[in-house]
Amino acid sequence: MAKNPLKITEVVLRDAHQSLLATRMKLEHMLPIAAAIDEVGYWSVEMWGGATFDSCIRFLNEDPWDRVRQLKKVMPKTPFQMLLRGQNLVGYRHYADDLVEKFVDLSCDAGIDVFRIFDALNDLRNIKTSVDRVVKNGKHAQGTISYTVSPVHNTQMFVEMAKRIEDMGCHSVCVKDMAGLLAPYPAAELIGKIKATVKIPVHLHTHTTSGYALMSITKAIEAGVDIIDCAISPMAMGTSHSPTETIVAALAGTDRDTGIDLDKLIPVAEYFMSVRDEYSAFLSAFTGVDVNILKSQIPGGMLSNLESQLKQQNAYDKLPAVMEELPRTRKDMGYPPLVTPTSQIVGTQAVLNVLMGERFKVMSKEAKDVIAGKYGKVPGTIDPALIAKVCGDEKPITCRPADLLAPEWKGLQKEVKDKHGIEKEEDVIIFALFPQVAEKYIANRGKPPLEVFKTPASAPAPVAAPAAAPETNHFKVTVNGKNYDVTIDPLAAGASAHAAHAPHTASDGSATPLNSPLSGAIWSVEVAVGQQVNEGDTVVIIEAMKMENPVAAIRSGVIKSIAVTKGSSVQAGDELLTIG
Repeated sequence: MAKNPLKITEVVLRDAHQSLLATRMKLEHMLPIAAAIDEVGYWSVEMWGGATFDSCIRFLNEDPWDRVRQLKKVMPKTPFQMLLRGQNLVGYRHYADDLVEKFVDLSCDAGIDVFRIFDALNDLRNIKTSVDRVVKNGKHAQGTISYTVSPVHNTQMFVEMAKRIEDMGCHSVCVKDMAGLLAPYPAAELIGKIKATVKIPVHLHTHTTSGYALMSITKAIEAGVDIIDCAISPMAMGTSHSPTETIVAALAGTDRDTGIDLDKLIPVAEYFMSVRDEYSAFLSAFTGVDVNILKSQIPGGMLSNLESQLKQQNAYDKLPAVMEELPRTRKDMGYPPLVTPTSQIVGTQAVLNVLMGERFKVMSKEAKDVIAGKYGKVPGTIDPALIAKVCGDEKPITCRPADLLAPEWKGLQKEVKDKHGIEKEEDVIIFALFPQVAEKYIANRGKPPLEVFKTPASAPAPVAAPAAAPETNHFKVTVNGKNYDVTIDPLAAGASAHAAHAPHTASDGSATPLNSPLSGAIWSVEVAVGQQVNEGDTVVIIEAMKMENPVAAIRSGVIKSIAVTKGSSVQAGDELLTIG
């Protein structure tokens, strides 16, 4: 028995497939191997939070709460871990304290044992409510440092954060190196100094994107790190994590021997080798090592999602330009660490800067909120020109953003019950976090996803999945010898077709078409036919790349016609409305 065994958190059920497969792994591909994972002896298995909640309802038609319960039935021994974005929960804005507390309570009831709680800006004011509620529920609260490299970040700052996290009452502290920027010798210094400063266990999370990870983990182990994150080998490397088997084998017979039997990992690896192939449509093109990541500082999950989003915009060829733009955008926005939601916000803004042909010509609502201080205190200094553009003569807020939010849980419960007849608290939370997709999700929950997946012969049927409803058409298609499940939703297809073939008003001097700059869904239409607008006024808001993106009037005049409605799908170039 090792004197000081290194503990392992397995991330294959969350961050590994978020990093490599755009978070598309379905529950049906987790359940067959869950019992074997439970026998390994991991310190924890990360299987929830991050983008998994969003992906379940946006793409997979799965109940994210039920995912926890179903897995818990076959994995009773291993603690379940989730990634929680502090005051952002698993969404993209700050929520009131009462909603945060309710989410934590329901997550504990569902079966989450370890909460890795972070704030994208490292503003620890934004994790206190979550930490306190986890502790009150008797679960493990892990306070988190979002590691990054910039002119305004340094080792001493992170060590001081670790001490504040301990003083807050957390049970452990995690160094979350989401982009693989932690180099080996800085890792030894950082972990060593944190270990000398705090008494609680220290956990290291790092990605293999830059090629540093295995060396940095080795130096961190030498410095006394207590726990590390790993991914089973078929779902490791690239933008993901270091292979579990490699770490286990490397430490065998040493004072840091994990105590994990390599033979128990082999069937798990063999299983995920086949599962990974089923998601080839979503596999990140980045599978090796790229030292350019040390410049762009893009985390693994962000990179695969960025690729997916550019494809949705029919602009994948713009990826190199976006990669060049990202560091500039990040600097102008005050050097926020690139971790959800700021990675999504900064990444989307970089995409908009490239697609629009002018930097910050269009800004998402979320980017404006970061600049206005509504996400907390950024580490650096925001470009004064951006502050003036967003805030005008007012100053950005400096208090804890949630202090400005009124309680929202009770009002939300009433609103969802009155509008949708729904009282189940877990479903009410879904409406709170993702109001634009919640109604469609509830209607389609349990149906096959509206995406193409190869169905492996060895995989069981989806758990409790009902037959497709009459309004959908479900087909089994064979292409090049491979079997696929394909579901066509006529309602969704019709909305897209309507947008694509909306009546076009000729530009005869009396009416000018306003076309969509992005592909996405209509979040809201801000004007009505006959309304007078000025050039630059927001007339439509499009949800694209998970952000709210305002579309401005291109001229002053009167709204002559509107070709879209709330919730309808649009492609870049589709007509939204005309102005005369």
